[in-house]
Amino acid sequence: MRVVVMGAGVVGVTTAWYLARQGAEVIVLDRQQGPGLETSYANAGELSYGMTSPWAAPGIPMKAVKWLFMKRRPLFIWPLISPTMWVWGARMLANCNAESYRLNKSRMVRISNYSRDVLPDLIAETGIDYDGRERGTLQLFRTEKQLKGSKADQEVLAEFDSPFELLDRDGCIAAEPALARVRDKFVGGLRLTADRTGDCRKFTMALAEKAAELGVIFHYGQTIRAIAIENGRVAGIDTDPIGRVTGDAYVCALGSYGPRVLNPIGIRLPVYPVKGYSVTLPVIDDAGAPQSTVMDETHKVAITRLGDRIRVAGQAEIAGYSGRLGPHATDTVRYVVNDLFPDGGDLTRAEGWTGLRPMTPDGTPVLGPTDYPNLFLNTGHGTLGWTMSAGSGRLVADLVLGRSPEIPIDGLTAARYRGRKT
Repeated sequence: MRVVVMGAGVVGVTTAWYLARQGAEVIVLDRQQGPGLETSYANAGELSYGMTSPWAAPGIPMKAVKWLFMKRRPLFIWPLISPTMWVWGARMLANCNAESYRLNKSRMVRISNYSRDVLPDLIAETGIDYDGRERGTLQLFRTEKQLKGSKADQEVLAEFDSPFELLDRDGCIAAEPALARVRDKFVGGLRLTADRTGDCRKFTMALAEKAAELGVIFHYGQTIRAIAIENGRVAGIDTDPIGRVTGDAYVCALGSYGPRVLNPIGIRLPVYPVKGYSVTLPVIDDAGAPQSTVMDETHKVAITRLGDRIRVAGQAEIAGYSGRLGPHATDTVRYVVNDLFPDGGDLTRAEGWTGLRPMTPDGTPVLGPTDYPNLFLNTGHGTLGWTMSAGSGRLVADLVLGRSPEIPIDGLTAARYRGRKT
């Protein structure tokens, strides 16, 4: 079987690798000049199995209003004249209730835990290096109110078998010794022991090389103009400059840009770009740097150790498809790393980045079949594309090749937006 995968981010490359590993002939199309050059390029570096939760949760609307007035706010909303943006926002608000949250989280955890379980086998088989560590995530609380409020999170973690430790100030310092230098700035934390870290771009590049060794053909610098439909099936992908690329089956793994090619053929997914920012800086004092990931609960900023670098990522900006990196766009993430790890890295050499996360209003990715029998989806992972990539790639590859997936797909497909079970 010949399969055409649209997108060479971590999700597309992982899908291509699993397809090729099972004997498929695979072609990957991407507009960039190499793999992992958009949302996969400089994300937080977290494999956030313990923090897999939808943004749409009870209490979020009130929190969002407060965030908008913070000096170093985690949320920006630009009031664009965009029906798509406002409809997406309304659908997200409709999911901010206890019943929807529990259902959506259960779906997300299903794919996240599956990814957690299959990634070690992929790493063992390929032997790729991606600055990976297995030291968990420390969710750091600056106030007693945050610490007490984490009880609800602990109950959910326990329900979904996500291991954790509730730590006092000394426990946090034991997990992240550099925090001893700023011990007066926090009161405790929640450590998610199953979480891992790693450089998503480095992983994507290395896996693309392994996929190429299996025969996967990568066509970079290709702008996808349209998905061609004939007789109720996809007949090919029209690209510029090489023209139409054909196959037996097709996978759309274009992240935030998926709707631009799917809408014209009648597949209307509520996937909207939510912009995030990061800086990457070199470590100058190992003892003063984080050893894994520290998540500042107040500012919603993640600080992650990636080899000899520190990646600091966060913020959510709802501003359409803007890729602009303004002069003060990374001020919040710079402030947080300097506040908690002032001696660890060199901020004067920090490299800024921005990317678009493909968010669904319910938080769950959109995987699997469509109304076209030879077109499949692997998109809508939001901030968890790196976390869910191995599991969703393997799941979609199995579906494309007609194999029974190892986990149920109900609630993960596009059918949930049309009121159907799967």
